[in-house]
Formats: sequence, C-alpha cells, structure tokens
Amino acid sequence: MSELEPFYLPLDGPEGHRFHATASTTGPWFADAQHVGPPSALLTRALERLDGGAGTQLARVTVEVLGPVPAGEVHVTAAVERPGRAIQLMTAEMSAGGRPVLRARAWRLAAGDTTAAAVGAADPLPPPTQATPQTTWAEGWLPGFIDAVEWRWLAGGPPGTGPGVAWVRLRVPLVEGEKPSPAQRLMVAADCANGIGAPLDLREWLFVNTDLTVHLHRPPVGEWIGVSATTVIGPTGGGTVSALLHDEDGQTGRSAQALIVRPRG
Repeated sequence: MSELEPFYLPLDGPEGHRFHATASTTGPWFADAQHVGPPSALLTRALERLDGGAGTQLARVTVEVLGPVPAGEVHVTAAVERPGRAIQLMTAEMSAGGRPVLRARAWRLAAGDTTAAAVGAADPLPPPTQATPQTTWAEGWLPGFIDAVEWRWLAGGPPGTGPGVAWVRLRVPLVEGEKPSPAQRLMVAADCANGIGAPLDLREWLFVNTDLTVHLHRPPVGEWIGVSATTVIGPTGGGTVSALLHDEDGQTGRSAQALIVRPRG
C-alpha cells in the first residue's frame, strides 16, 4: 500500500478554518466526493474546540448532508448557539465552492458521576484481536477512504452481506500533525455503519445516507471503534441504518442514518 495522506491538510495553520480534503477522504461512491465520515469528524473537531467545553461531554451530534461533499478546499465554522452551565447547543458548518455542504448540531452536557446508577449498556464486543482483517475489496468499492481505515470483521463482511459487526481504526490523522480525539474517531466509524450493515451489492444498488445522528451515553476512549450495524430497506426507495457503537471498554453510544435507495444503471 502506498503512503496515505492525512484526511485534511490545514491551509491556515491548526487554528484556521480552511482545509484541503485529500484523496484519503474520497469514495466509495464517487471518486471526487468525500465519504461523509471524515468531514463529520472535522465538524466534531470544530465543536470540541468551542469555548465552554471544560467539564462537559458530547451527548448528541447530528450531521445533515446538504449535497455531495467535494474533495479539495473546504471551510469550517462553528458556534455555541445556546450557552449554559449544564446544557449547551452548538452548531457547525462545512462549505465548499461557496456553498454549504454539511451542517451539524450538537448537545454538550455537564459531566458528573453516575457510576452507581449506570445500567443498560450492551455486552462488550470481542476485541479487535479476535476479528478478521479486511485485506481486499470487491469490485465497485472505490479506493481512498476505505484504504485510510483499518477494518476488522466480527460478523458479516464484506459489505453487501449485512447485518455486520466490525472494528474500525484510522490509519491516518484526521488533520495533519494532530492526533484525532476519540470522538473524532467515533464519528468517522459511525458513518461507516451504512457499509458495515449493508445487505445490498454496491455494484447493483445505490444506498446513500442523507444524515448521521450519534447519541453518546459516555465519552469514547482509544483508537478502535466497534460498529454493530443493521439496515432496513423499505419498499418505496428508503431505508434506515441503526448501529451500536463500542470502544474496547464496551458500548459508548448508538447511531442512526436515513438512506435513499435506488438501483444502479
């Protein structure tokens, strides 16, 4: 495998708002468009950097896909929409070529100790060391993003045989010169639920998500994110993807995506 680039190169320094989206962000649907995982993580990075985050945790991030997200130069902004000591609502936006392509809204909540009341999490997944690495991809899966991520399957796989359970780890930094936060890693992995849980052959069907919503009951940790994903395809051109999200300590949250489903050709 040739040396992979980071997903994004900062164009104005680490505190700037402009980035170059490299070839590592593209595919698997279109060679010139980004997989939504990396830009969702870049918006999350912007949300994490907003003032007022000390002693808080992300509880929900929703990303709306306004259109194809092109590779190349993108611009990211973020703001606190509803400030507060215990509950904060934040927004972020990515634009390209003078038009918005992604919008995110997120709730940030004050952290506290509820260890004595913790209940309801799914059983932990077997560790990544017990999963099967993905070494090749079927025809139709475009290179770029799929090569910039390490995939290990516990169930299902390759994509097209869902439901599926897989561990996902980034092979490259989100932003050049930085170590991605666990939440940024989780957002990349969460958008992979559509592929991990896919029951359809990508060569015959187009199934693209219009959004991504992640709910967290605790902050994720570490580099590996486990995704246990299931897809439902309806009879009228729509579908849904739901997934449980794990780190190596256990379940950390869940995700949901809406799909538009069309035959190719």
